[in-house]
Amino acid sequence: METEDNVIHELLQEIAGLINEYPKALERRAADIDASGKDPDLAQALVKAADTMRDSGNLYLTWAKHYASVASGNTDASSDEDETQDFDV
Repeated sequence: METEDNVIHELLQEIAGLINEYPKALERRAADIDASGKDPDLAQALVKAADTMRDSGNLYLTWAKHYASVASGNTDASSDEDETQDFDV
């Protein structure tokens, strides 16, 4: 049986993967729209949305990692790690 720490770690990995993939999916959709020539403004809006979601995801993931660390009993859960590299920023 998995412990809660394992469940939290697994969920954190899932969240990180989804947060990483979502902006990429927006960028692919923007490229499709741009290539079709249908709506360049929409394509540009999706590129900006991808950047915004990437930045927001970094912030969210930093807090999620912090709380996962706290949940595992680490009372000094602050970290000097640079989370931006998780998302190719």
